[in-house]
Amino acid sequence: MAASPPVCDFGWKAPDFRLPATAGTSRGLADIAGPKGTLVMFICNHCSYVLAVLDRIIRDARELQALGVGVVAISSNDADAYPDDSFENMARMAAERDFSFPYLYDAGQSVARAFGAACTPDFFGFDASGRLQYRGRLDASRKQAGPPDLRRDLFEAMKQIAETGEGPREQIPSMGCSIKWKDV
Repeated sequence: MAASPPVCDFGWKAPDFRLPATAGTSRGLADIAGPKGTLVMFICNHCSYVLAVLDRIIRDARELQALGVGVVAISSNDADAYPDDSFENMARMAAERDFSFPYLYDAGQSVARAFGAACTPDFFGFDASGRLQYRGRLDASRKQAGPPDLRRDLFEAMKQIAETGEGPREQIPSMGCSIKWKDV
């Protein structure tokens, strides 16, 4: 089912975390934070919305890292119910797609809950002090990638944050598959 997150809560402080990375280490927010800002992306392996734009996510992450923005992706889906989202499959995808950013596994889903993540993809763009400045979409793509000349909403917002410390006031929420929560 498609889901959309709430609008940006400007100034909200990024919660700290430490999660296992597909590269065999664990990473925390301080390890990932960039000198010009930090992008935290909730994605997963099986979501059609993520898969439609994964090449764009990878491209934008590389370009943002070159601008001094730290980038991380987190998968919080219930891998028992969705085996494509298992840690092993995450590691395979990160290697096959040559992720330039850490891909972390939130098996207990506590990080997704702390962030209030709603869907995959869900993007959280923080300034250099860890305050939320962007919670919007990658671009106008949905379940299929839009034309290659779409405005790069996420990239432009994060570039603005890196340059000025402030995100755009007008933001369009992301849309994607709902987070697959575990039964509690």
